[in-house]
Amino acid sequence: MGVESRTAGGGGAWDSALSARDFAAIRSVGFEPVGQVFGAAVYYLSTVLGAGCPGTSADSLLHDVPPEAAGTSGRSLAAESGPAVSGRAGPAVSGLAGPAAKVARLYEGRRTAIDRMTDRCAELGGHGIVGAALRVREIPPDSRTAGAIEFTVIGTAVRASGCPPLRRPFASDLSGPGVATMIMAGWVPAGIALGIAVTGLHDDLATTSSGPWRTGNAEVPAYTALLMKVRQEARRRLEQAVRSAGADGAVVSAMTRRVRSDACRAHPGGTDHFAEAVITGTAVARFASRPQTAPPGLAVVHLDVGR
Repeated sequence: MGVESRTAGGGGAWDSALSARDFAAIRSVGFEPVGQVFGAAVYYLSTVLGAGCPGTSADSLLHDVPPEAAGTSGRSLAAESGPAVSGRAGPAVSGLAGPAAKVARLYEGRRTAIDRMTDRCAELGGHGIVGAALRVREIPPDSRTAGAIEFTVIGTAVRASGCPPLRRPFASDLSGPGVATMIMAGWVPAGIALGIAVTGLHDDLATTSSGPWRTGNAEVPAYTALLMKVRQEARRRLEQAVRSAGADGAVVSAMTRRVRSDACRAHPGGTDHFAEAVITGTAVARFASRPQTAPPGLAVVHLDVGR
């Protein structure tokens, strides 16, 4: 964004991405806005598109294959790393190097954007970020430039008056009223939690056949397993992210699933299907065993100062 923000406590003006309702809600629980914060990252599309053939075994979609078996059996490989909280990423992938590289870039793009936004919050002296909105947009190629994928996130840095700085500000995609409601109920945001998974399946006679010849409309078990697997993996990674943050749970704000088909580069004439699932939410931790006492209602005042 092109607007320069200054801290509310520094005697200067501040800007925010809050609505009037958001502003009133965070003020009711002791927070004040200190400025609008933004983070972005752009990657070439070639770095985020999977290219490896994921194999043809439908069974591999339901059971992880040991790493030593990958590359020789042609079946799926589950590749994992650390959790993803506040943008710190860890992919969960079924497939070979292509899908693994793709999901790593999907995590990395989000992580970079969120980290840059959080760094800006720390510079402003904020304790956390409210209402973070994360967007992913593909930029198609043209005659002069290659295609790209753009990760952006924007939110409002807030500070609790009289509290010392945190080691690392929290980030939350909850709205102002959402944060206020959680705090009044004895919960506090711990960070943005991500669960991302990419699962692949190569078409062959076994996967495209749903039963005896000419059975008519029927379920294709391999494709059903593909969609079930990718959602299970994304949920599992979200749970790991929550545990890594020391949180008790997550308030999920978005669950997206995307399926795309590409020509198989390992087997000319074949088709690879990739299912991608992304779960985004705010990890929350309990800090009080009982709900907090509700603050007094806000006074209604006339804004017409000339009356």
